[in-house]
Amino acid sequence: MTTTLTTASVRVPDSSLATEARAATVVWQREMIRFVKDRSRILSSLAQPLLFLFVLGSGLGSLLGGSTGGSVQFTTFLFPGVMAISVLFTAAFAGISIVWDREFGFLREMLVAPVSTAAILVGKATGGATVATLQCLVLLALAGLVGVPYDPLMLLAMVGLIFLMGFMITALGLVLAARVRQIQTAMPLVQLVITPLMFLSGALFPLSGLPTWLAVLTHINPMTYAVEPLRSVVFDHLDVDAATRARFDPGIVWGTWQVPVAVQILITVVCCGLLLALAVWRFRRTE
Repeated sequence: MTTTLTTASVRVPDSSLATEARAATVVWQREMIRFVKDRSRILSSLAQPLLFLFVLGSGLGSLLGGSTGGSVQFTTFLFPGVMAISVLFTAAFAGISIVWDREFGFLREMLVAPVSTAAILVGKATGGATVATLQCLVLLALAGLVGVPYDPLMLLAMVGLIFLMGFMITALGLVLAARVRQIQTAMPLVQLVITPLMFLSGALFPLSGLPTWLAVLTHINPMTYAVEPLRSVVFDHLDVDAATRARFDPGIVWGTWQVPVAVQILITVVCCGLLLALAVWRFRRTE
């Protein structure tokens, strides 16, 4: 008796821009599903920025008293920085969460799919940026409590800047996660990197009147160029005098050149591209 074996035909779809975009969208959708189903994550991620804004901000504001200039509250100044801190932690852990996918084998399943590593990481970075932006919407809803007006154009600009910042930090998290095999190793590594980024970005203090060594560190920190446009957008819509604006939002100065906000945003965009490219290169060498 002769047995005939039939081989099933397998068709690998041709690589195209549409295929890559579909793959990135699937990864993005997975991040959204994980976010919606993890309510404890949503609540815990809001606790820290609220403490920074209302506890730290009110405490330091009472300590400074009238030295804030009178026309602006310290919590008003702190609001964009707290938004940036919320994005920093949320996006960094969104990027590093790919270590979980590696531990449970899901990452290898994605990487053997007939799509590029770049498409997978773009979907991951976009998902992390979207999650960070959605969480910041709650903080934006509280803007009026700290003297920030509900101007539609300002809020729209802030959402765009928050998304861009979230993409950059998620890409950084992916770079850090490329060689990490266990989540227990990833967490201390992320804390080691994002804590200096937070404190050296000007999120918690003005960039004016800094010691030389601190001014240099803040100027070479890419996070500074994502925080300052956010603060500039807020101060553009506040009724403050020129002296108060110069004290609390002096902008970024290279030597004697005042760096325009558009250039700061361009630097952030370039950092997004470089970090994403580095993450793709590291993952291709590792997996």
